[in-house]
Amino acid sequence: MFSTALTADGDVELLQWEPRTETLRSIVTFDGRDYPMGLYPITITPDGTGIWIGSNDGTDRTRIVRVDVITGEQTHVDSHPVYDVDTRASVFTTLAEPLILDRRTGDLLGVRYLLERQVIQPLDPHFAAVLANLEKLSDGDVNALSSDLTGRRWVVNFTHDREAGMTYLYDHDTGESRLLFGSHPQLDPGVLAAMEPVTIRSRDGLDLHGYLTLPVGVPPKNLPMVLLVHGGPWTRDGWMFNPPVQLLANRGYAVLQVNFRGSAGFGKAFTKAAVGEFAGKMHDDLIDSVDWAVQQGYADPKRIAIFGGSYGGYATLVGVTFTPDVFAAAVDYVGISDLSNFMRTLPEIARPHLANNWHLFVGNPDDPDQLADMLSRSPITKVDQIRTPLLVIQGANDVRVVQAESDNLVEALRSRGVKVEYMIKHDEGHGFINPDNVIDMYKTVDRFLAEHLGDGRKA
Repeated sequence: MFSTALTADGDVELLQWEPRTETLRSIVTFDGRDYPMGLYPITITPDGTGIWIGSNDGTDRTRIVRVDVITGEQTHVDSHPVYDVDTRASVFTTLAEPLILDRRTGDLLGVRYLLERQVIQPLDPHFAAVLANLEKLSDGDVNALSSDLTGRRWVVNFTHDREAGMTYLYDHDTGESRLLFGSHPQLDPGVLAAMEPVTIRSRDGLDLHGYLTLPVGVPPKNLPMVLLVHGGPWTRDGWMFNPPVQLLANRGYAVLQVNFRGSAGFGKAFTKAAVGEFAGKMHDDLIDSVDWAVQQGYADPKRIAIFGGSYGGYATLVGVTFTPDVFAAAVDYVGISDLSNFMRTLPEIARPHLANNWHLFVGNPDDPDQLADMLSRSPITKVDQIRTPLLVIQGANDVRVVQAESDNLVEALRSRGVKVEYMIKHDEGHGFINPDNVIDMYKTVDRFLAEHLGDGRKA
């Protein structure tokens, strides 16, 4: 039995349970500053003598190594010169694991890597031949796949921006294939909007990889635009079917998603470039992306909204407090308004991670100097700057970003006579899951954006 644990300093230990002594033995320790979300993936080798993990020890890019369970020695297994291992499955449960294993033997067949689109590197000749034919079935990215015990018959589905969950049966002996089903057969991909990868240069020279989705049937010029900011912040946006993006594009809005510094999957240095940069260079990246969209002619600078959840909600509030003249509307979804209160109210399950992510990147509220800096980066201390129409959305049972984060912000605005819309659902937590609540939320967002950006289809 194996496990991971965080030391008091935030380093990540890989451990093995010793039945004889009923204790955990440390195999190897990793510098926690390089792993803000911990080790991933972690898979035991078929013979039980090693563990395949995603490691960036001594490198900028995350690669796959084998850790010897006795000595802790790391041996290189596979890597990509430009891409990181695709770790999105740690966040998005609809996406497949980065390691592709033989169903019968457990051997490693291939590894998924990701920059803007996915690349799979096969490690087995038979699987390489299979993969070459599977990739001909769709112009999407290979997602979940499995085979019979002989490796002859395969079931594969694809990640795609407009054809969600298309799933095929493939026979490698005959070369025959057929479509089994799609997850959204009622949707016509011809009327859905393409998600195009873009690269934007930040003001200090970083490449920011993101996605631009333009509405179908509308000239791609001077459009109202929604800057959609991902949460985390140690996650990333990727190329996939994204219902909120499709909803916004259907309403005639350009949708821009950008992987700002601190996002995962673009190298260790890119992630750590966010240390000390909350409401600083992380926000500059978002503004640089807005400027890029305007300069390219896609976006009308007077009709730009910002919308995000969790960290994206914090980024939204930073947008309307630190740069109040940029956005015509803002939607804060379970967002952080006070960095110090957020850290002090985190649930116990999240607190061990503070040392190697929030304390490292933002600060420790128990230190007076760091607390002062955190407050200076917290929207709650700058509510007097807000003049952008704002919609705040909160779950009353949210234990990660507690209700007070939204209550305090809304109360401060209303006490000044500033109008703010506030939706709170008492049966939701950190992100809505009740279908009725989700529908109500997006109906409200739809109406709110139309009120402040106009109808992009009539632009």
